[in-house]
Amino acid sequence: MGIFHWTEKSPDVLHSGGVIGPDERLPWPQTGLMGIQHVIAMFGSTVLAPILMGFDPNLAVLMSGIGTLIFFLITGGKVPSYLGSSFAFIGVVIAATGYAGQGANANIGVALGGIIACGAVYTLIGVLVQWLGTGWIERFMPPVVTGAVVAVIGLNLAAIPIKNMAASNFDSWMQALTFTTVGLVAVLTRGMLQRLLILVGLIVASIFYALLTNVAGLGKPIDLSGVANAAWLGLPQFHAPVFSGPAMLLIVPVVIILVAENLGHIKAVTAMTGKNIDQYMGRAFIGDGVATMVSGAGGGTGVTTYAENIGVMAATRIYSTAVFLCAALLAVLLGFSPKFGALIQAIPLPVMGGVSIVVFGLIAVAGANIWVRNQVDFSQNKNLIVAAITLILGTGEFTLKFGDFALGGIGTATFGAIILYALLDRKPR
Repeated sequence: MGIFHWTEKSPDVLHSGGVIGPDERLPWPQTGLMGIQHVIAMFGSTVLAPILMGFDPNLAVLMSGIGTLIFFLITGGKVPSYLGSSFAFIGVVIAATGYAGQGANANIGVALGGIIACGAVYTLIGVLVQWLGTGWIERFMPPVVTGAVVAVIGLNLAAIPIKNMAASNFDSWMQALTFTTVGLVAVLTRGMLQRLLILVGLIVASIFYALLTNVAGLGKPIDLSGVANAAWLGLPQFHAPVFSGPAMLLIVPVVIILVAENLGHIKAVTAMTGKNIDQYMGRAFIGDGVATMVSGAGGGTGVTTYAENIGVMAATRIYSTAVFLCAALLAVLLGFSPKFGALIQAIPLPVMGGVSIVVFGLIAVAGANIWVRNQVDFSQNKNLIVAAITLILGTGEFTLKFGDFALGGIGTATFGAIILYALLDRKPR
C-alpha cells in the first residue's frame, strides 16, 4: 500500500474496545480532531523547551510540524510519532551559549551548529541500525547508563528556574504557586485534562498571577500589548548556524538520549498495538536525525519523539499515522502566526519558572524510572558505581579540557557513564 493510504475504520470499532492500527484511520473529520488533540498534547513541552534556551517558541512549533512530516515520509508512514522540542538539549545549549535564562539567546548560532552536528551523528546511527540492527546499541547503553544520563539532564538544570527566573520574593512565591497548581492538576483531574497538566497548570497559574499583579498591584503586570499588535500571519525569525568545535563537542553527546528515547517509544508502540514495527527502527532514527538537522538549520531546537503523544495513543487506542500527518500540518500553520508567538512570550517568567521546576524534576525522575522498569540491580557494584559517579559528574558540572576543547556537565556524565560501564562490566576471575 502507498504511504498515504490507510484502511478506513468505523468509529464503532472504538466503542467495542477495538484498536485503530498505524495503517488504519477513522473517517477524516474524526482523524482531524485527533490531530488537534495531539497538537495540544505536545504544545506545552514544545513551547517550554525553546523558551528555556532563549529560542523562538513560534519557530519551534513550526519546526516540530516540519520535523514530524519529515519523520512521516522517511518512515514511509509506518511509525506513529510526533516530533517536538527535546529537553535533552537544554543543559548543553545553555552551557555552550552562556544563556542567562531571560529573553532571546544572543549566541543562538553556536547552539544551532551543535544541534545540526548532533542530528548528523543521529542520522549516521540510524544508517548503522538499518544495516546491523539494534543489538549493539542495547549492549552499548544498558538501562543503568541511560537512566543515569537522563537523570543528570534534569538535575543539571535545577538551578536555572531557582537562580535565574525569580527576581524577587514575590516571584519565588509565584513559582511555588505554579508548581503546586501543576501538582494538583496531576493528582485531582482525570483523562485528557490530566494529560495536559503542564499546559493547564500554566494557564491557571497565569490567571492567578494576573489577579495579583494587574489587579492587586503586587508585582510586574502581564503585558498583552505585544499580542494585540502582532499580525495573525507572518514569517517567524530564522537564524543561521555557527559551527564551533567546543559547542559541537558539548552538544553531540545528546544523541545518546535521543536514541534511547526513540528506541523506547518504538518498543512501547509495538507492545501497545501488537504490531512489530522494530523493523523501522533505523528509519525512525534517520527521520529524527534529519528533522533535527533541518530544525537547527532554520533556528529551531533539536527534536525528538514525544512521550506525551505516546500517552495520548495509549489513552485513545488510536495509533493511526494519519493522525500525525494532520497534527503536523496544523503545527506548521500555527508556526506562521506571530500573534500565537506573542501570546507565548507574554507568559510571566515566574510562572514559567514554576513549570520548569516540575519539568526538570520529571526528567530526573524519568531516569530513575528507567532503572525501576528494567530492574537494575544496585547490589552489583558496577551498577552502583556507574550511577553514583555519573550523577555527581553531571550535577556538579565536572569539566575536562582537551586543548581548546572543554567537556563539562552532561557531556562528561554521558561519556563517563558509557566508558565506566565498559570498563567495569567484567566478571571477577
